[in-house]
Amino acid sequence: MTTTETFTNRTTSPFRYDVVGSFLRPQALKTARQQYATGQLDAAGLKAVEDAEIIKLIQQQEAAGLKAVTDGEFRRSWWHLDFFWGLQGITKKTLDQGYVFHDEETRAESAYVSGKIDGHNHPFVDAFKFVYAHVSDGIQVKQTIPAPAQCLAELQRPENVAALRQVYATDEAAVHDLAAAYHQVLLDLYAAGARTVQLDDCTWGMLAGNHAKGAETGDVSARNDAVLNQNKQLYLQVNNEAVQDLPSDLTINTHICRGNYHSTWASAGGYETVADPLFNHENVHAYYLEYDSDRAGGFEPLKLVSDNKLVVLGLITSKSGELEDRQTIIDRIHEAAKYVPLDRLCLSTQCGFASTEEGNILTPAQQWAKVALVKSIAEEVWGLGD
Repeated sequence: MTTTETFTNRTTSPFRYDVVGSFLRPQALKTARQQYATGQLDAAGLKAVEDAEIIKLIQQQEAAGLKAVTDGEFRRSWWHLDFFWGLQGITKKTLDQGYVFHDEETRAESAYVSGKIDGHNHPFVDAFKFVYAHVSDGIQVKQTIPAPAQCLAELQRPENVAALRQVYATDEAAVHDLAAAYHQVLLDLYAAGARTVQLDDCTWGMLAGNHAKGAETGDVSARNDAVLNQNKQLYLQVNNEAVQDLPSDLTINTHICRGNYHSTWASAGGYETVADPLFNHENVHAYYLEYDSDRAGGFEPLKLVSDNKLVVLGLITSKSGELEDRQTIIDRIHEAAKYVPLDRLCLSTQCGFASTEEGNILTPAQQWAKVALVKSIAEEVWGLGD
């Protein structure tokens, strides 16, 4: 993709208006999950409820005008851990403490290496097939999965690193198998009909946050530049190795986040400390970027985005139901266009509405009002069409 005409008339995700992927879980699904957890409902019964609610969600997304739909992550408890648990050689783990967010601590679950990592027979492939079989003609299915770097970061957690070292002597060795496992999943998704995959990735937001924390507090442990730079290269390596040599018509996008759990967040810091290598060396087609608050910093780092890539501005928050001021969003889009041409920009919500099954603190009606606002603003800024 190198010409203005191709960007303007694109037929693949991201479109001018979009969402990140997850939606608030309906009460019927929440009840079914509770019944399954207590043994009142078997796996087949839970799947039947999931199937029915996903079909309803597909119809809602299509009615809202979305051109690339998801399953809302309705079969998942977490946006990331369920995928990790589906890889061979990675096992579910209960911890003493969850992730520490700004105002809340998450459920205490994680994933650790229990053997050689492999990507064959991943359950997300069948999940994709279900959505693919139920969309209308002309509607694309966007498959969201956590980025390889996100999985690596999980396996590197202090609670998990001992298990990692029992199987892999170095991070570099783990990177190779992890990338190969993801590559296999991507090929299997492609064979099932997927043409757009979105890699959700908090690792860059956390790195930016550590840089910012160190700069503000002088905390050497938070801002160990050598370690941070080493992690940047590892994250870049595993992400790029996973997506190399894929079919040319498989679009790989990425969503960069600073944490999204029950409307709270985990990290704060602008993109300037990670823009290189993220924006100029990661081999993706588009970046979905969190830009709904001051925690994301300014638009200037976007000047490093490679000329052949798109940027999806996450200017509409998914963390609250209050609708943004329309003109303010339009003005911010044009401000961002000082660094990336308007034709290479799109608009979306800042993150999913329910990165975990808890969901963010807003109502379903507010959720769909946000989607409608994204669409209507995009139509005004870029005109009718895509």
